[in-house]
Amino acid sequence: MITAPIIIFVYNRPDHTRRTVEALQKNELAGQSALYIFSDGPKTPGDIEKVSEVREYLKTITGFKQINIIEQTRNCGLASSIISGVSQIVNLMERVIVLEDDMVTSPYFLSYMNEALDLYESNNDIVSIHGYLYPVQQPLPEAFFLLGADCWGWATWKRGWRCFNDNGQFLLDELKRRKLVRAFDFNGTYPFSKMLEGQIKGTNNSWAIRWYASAFLAGKLTLYPGRSLVHNIGNDNSGTHCGQTSNLDSDLSKTAINLSNVVVENSKEGNYAFEHFFRQTQSGLLPRLMRKVRTLLFTTQR
Repeated sequence: MITAPIIIFVYNRPDHTRRTVEALQKNELAGQSALYIFSDGPKTPGDIEKVSEVREYLKTITGFKQINIIEQTRNCGLASSIISGVSQIVNLMERVIVLEDDMVTSPYFLSYMNEALDLYESNNDIVSIHGYLYPVQQPLPEAFFLLGADCWGWATWKRGWRCFNDNGQFLLDELKRRKLVRAFDFNGTYPFSKMLEGQIKGTNNSWAIRWYASAFLAGKLTLYPGRSLVHNIGNDNSGTHCGQTSNLDSDLSKTAINLSNVVVENSKEGNYAFEHFFRQTQSGLLPRLMRKVRTLLFTTQR
């Protein structure tokens, strides 16, 4: 198995960064994997101390085949950091696994990612692999595909990343022209199109909503696990736009994901489970919290 390089994007949260790295170190394939860490520069003088603390910790990391630390002298922001960093590494290495500094992974995360990257490398219908799964209640297959792309612990190939279009206005116009807005919003259960409008207006600088829209419009599929391999620890009020909530918390899978016999098609079960989950969040305080955190997922900026 050819192990894909791993990228972690970090900023000013040393404790979150440490937990993310320590979880990754427990993966069987960590010692066979190259790790690239992009450390963004401080946005304000008040961020300097925490950014420095993160960078001091990065120097102590072991347990990977190779460790490369890229320290930015200025603040690039999350969107620019991810677009540039992913492009740089995937163009060099042909495939990449992407994490941020608040994503704790299952010990089976790297095996799942690398196996799927190998398995679907030549299938042009598949654009990416995803590690996080919402805490849905409906039964799901061991793994399944959905249209589009996602952003909490993911992987892609050079050919997949070529789908990415950073022009939000073009993407929104295409969704409207092709009458796909409702489908893009999971049958109207969640306003992802509004997030895209926000990116165009400058109220957010989301790379992820453009990644989702790019893959969706191209008719490409992303693989999801039937049990989550990623737990986001950033919903604790420590992130730039994050309120404290546990509504998106998923238990990490205690077993490996079996990728044999996965049907390569837009999953009816997966779509139903996601739509049901989104509908459940559309009353009272819960939807406001859900919208806030889901917006964070797609629009975090610094």
